[in-house]
Amino acid sequence: MAEVAEKLTPEGEKQSIRDITVAAEAQTKSGDNFYLITQRWWHGWLEYVNQNQSSIVNDGSSSENHESVGSSALKRPSCINNSDLVDETVSKDSDMDIELHDTLVEGTDYILLPQEVWNQFSMWYGGGPVLARKVISTGLSQTELSVEVYPLRLQLHLMPKGVSSVIRISKKETIGKLHQRAYEIFDLNSKQVYIWDYFSLRKHALMSDMEKTLDDANIQMDQDILVEVVNSNIDDGMNSIRENGSVDNGNVAVVPSHSSVPISEAVSSSKYTSTNGNAELSHAQNLNTEKAYGPSGVSTRGSSCGLTGLLNLGNTCFMNSAIQCLVHTPEFARYFREDYHQEINRQNPLGMVGELALAFGDLLRKLWAPGRAPVAPRPFKAKLARFAPQFSGCSQHDSQELLAFLLDGLHEDLNRVKHKPYIKSKDADGRPDEEVADEYWANHIARNDSIIVDVCQGQFKSTLVCPLCSKVSVTFDPFMYLSLPLQPATTRNMTVTVFTCDGSALPAAWSVTVPKQGRCRDLIQALSNACSLQINEKLLLAEIRGHLIYRFLEDPLISLSSIKDDDHLTAYKISKVLKNTKFLQLIHRREEQGSGNAQSALGWKPYGTPLVSPISCDDTITRSDIQLLVHTMLSPMLRTTNLGAVTSRNVSMTTFDESHSARISEACADVNTADLRKGNGNSLKPVTLLKLPLQFVDENNACIDLTVGDDKVVKLSSSSMSILVFFDWSQKLLGSYDTSQIENLPEVCKYGHLGKKARNEPLSLYACLESFLREEPLVPEDMWYCPQCKERRQARKKLDLWRLPEVLVIHLKRFSYSRSVKHKLDTFVNFPIHDFDLTNYVASKSNTQRQIYELYSLTNHYGSMGSGHYTAHIKLLDENKWYNFDDSHISPINEEDVKSAAAYVLFYRKVNSDKCSVTNEST
Repeated sequence: MAEVAEKLTPEGEKQSIRDITVAAEAQTKSGDNFYLITQRWWHGWLEYVNQNQSSIVNDGSSSENHESVGSSALKRPSCINNSDLVDETVSKDSDMDIELHDTLVEGTDYILLPQEVWNQFSMWYGGGPVLARKVISTGLSQTELSVEVYPLRLQLHLMPKGVSSVIRISKKETIGKLHQRAYEIFDLNSKQVYIWDYFSLRKHALMSDMEKTLDDANIQMDQDILVEVVNSNIDDGMNSIRENGSVDNGNVAVVPSHSSVPISEAVSSSKYTSTNGNAELSHAQNLNTEKAYGPSGVSTRGSSCGLTGLLNLGNTCFMNSAIQCLVHTPEFARYFREDYHQEINRQNPLGMVGELALAFGDLLRKLWAPGRAPVAPRPFKAKLARFAPQFSGCSQHDSQELLAFLLDGLHEDLNRVKHKPYIKSKDADGRPDEEVADEYWANHIARNDSIIVDVCQGQFKSTLVCPLCSKVSVTFDPFMYLSLPLQPATTRNMTVTVFTCDGSALPAAWSVTVPKQGRCRDLIQALSNACSLQINEKLLLAEIRGHLIYRFLEDPLISLSSIKDDDHLTAYKISKVLKNTKFLQLIHRREEQGSGNAQSALGWKPYGTPLVSPISCDDTITRSDIQLLVHTMLSPMLRTTNLGAVTSRNVSMTTFDESHSARISEACADVNTADLRKGNGNSLKPVTLLKLPLQFVDENNACIDLTVGDDKVVKLSSSSMSILVFFDWSQKLLGSYDTSQIENLPEVCKYGHLGKKARNEPLSLYACLESFLREEPLVPEDMWYCPQCKERRQARKKLDLWRLPEVLVIHLKRFSYSRSVKHKLDTFVNFPIHDFDLTNYVASKSNTQRQIYELYSLTNHYGSMGSGHYTAHIKLLDENKWYNFDDSHISPINEEDVKSAAAYVLFYRKVNSDKCSVTNEST
């Protein structure tokens, strides 16, 4: 069959695989097989089949493919070799013959192929090993399809023999199937066996419902399962199954495993999104994994403590960012690196029997150990999923919600109070606030006393006033963090680069303010005012991607929300009076050289920004006409010291559209024979112009050389509004023109480069705090029961800060919910890094010390609400340096780059009063 493949062209192979993939994915269902193939081989095959395909140019109505010039043929890939995906160090004694590396990431290490596609590749190329995985149903409605790349890995402990075995089994298999596997492995009789959920080596539940799936039974990756054999020869103490079926939660000793298969960190499933899946989520996963980092990042294998990254297990950046902020809180780092086990509270019904604290402490120690490689937080994630199923799976979650759960869960696991006393709160009844506040705090500490309370908990003063009887109720409540509202921005700053079409000026970038929910007509109007557009001119707006025009934004009603902050926009000045015109797109290309050999050319690749000029369809267009028009378009970029070419800077050249008949007859001669002859006064004599290496793309997508046949007529496409012309820049031409103005387009909006003045204008953190503390009526759904009126009243509520913690966590409420609409606020908040002074916001006057805080870490959220990516900025206090923690990658950053519109949760430490500065950072 390989001979058949040899006869196929690269394009033929690509088309065949495309057709098979579309047909297979349209019919994908639970139970189907998908196959892993190494990303290295897949990338080589893609290069092979796409070697003659140039970039796609979209003129707003159709896509046009153009044959690349100068591409060198690539060899056909060799046989498939998936060996880099297989962990050869794992013992073959495991129940599965082939074990994958634990840290594989879809889109980076491998891709998933439907069975039909794999079969075709196997026929063409051969090779292996074959790595098949099942499609399973996931999600709350069990309608989403995903490929279970890593089935559950379970450690079966046979008691009382004390032997163990590691198996792989799908989480969609039933408990009955698990029983069957255990009987086969240990050669048991089903009548004398009981199988237990043995999470953390403690009996949690008897697994006797044979129809229930392991997923429904909340069995997690790398979990222990107890296989208990009961017969007359077993000591009675081993039989902990009572007649009524209740569970004995006592510990049972387990002999260390005789299997050489390590119980390593748990592996999460890699998601495959089918045709009915969440494409946005799949795209977000690719964004998270397809990042290219340069060599400038800090190696996590060095000796510095605290610079260890966390592997992304599939959209776990939300967890990684929160964990890094917690483990770099000095009080927590010190506490969990010491012996904290004596404070584990296993009896607390509100806690997690100490398991969450133990898992967190173990992870913190790994992250602070010197010289470690990035850590895969799978054991911690497994414990998290056990106690908080909402964070299980591979979906993206809210980092702040996870942080709130962790702080609360760690507190309950480490609560020093073993038996909480019942204490009834007393009303203030006119007593001094200081007395009432201390009483409330003492009552709180009597029930809640942990390292979390010591470090993170503060106290509110909450005042409610009845609108009818004026009854005043004052309470003093604890808080773990502040959730501050953001006033949504009504305007948006957008930057657009404006080009002239007649060569009269260089391009210029203009930043304008437009309504946040505005339309393209608002942007065009603002740009027109900013660049002083003439009354006979208009702007043609375009979006640039990959150095090509992705689309023209001609519809004035296009929503500006469809334009992202990292997009690149251009606007071309054209005449209003032009009729029956097409637009010439001048696409710049330069020759890409191979890295190994300077003489090895990889072909002509687009670069820079396309130039646009209108052309009248009423006139006959020749090749020399286009040469002249391009000279005019490029004229502003011509270096003044260059005499090898002549443009409108040297001669008075009329524009192409205004006077088509005013052509220069002797154009397109070689640059070495360029000659300019001018008479006296303003008379223009024949001029010889440099032949520009232009190629016109006709309606059949064929490239026509415009350096020969000057008077030949150029036939314009009748179906497309765009006339595509490639300009292939040689090194000599690049020396004659200054192309820097077209090489680097600014993004639509980039907060990271705002100046000091611009940063002082947005919302300040102090303003957010004042809004949070402002008196306001309760919402109707949360009315207060007035003890004097004996009725529920819409009282007015006022919050005040009374007692501040050592570590103040501030959550910026970027995500808003209204009915079914979810929205993210990208408001830039100007938060202080140093000298965050809260002295005047504290209602208690008993403490005369100033309340000054300093920022030491924060989480960031980039992207939209449904997807996006989390990172953390953290200051290593011992080094006094800031670092960016982006999953496993860590890189140093400057302090001025810490502030951005992505800031989400801020972590502040209280500064000792003798170190407090007398000045505050400007807001």
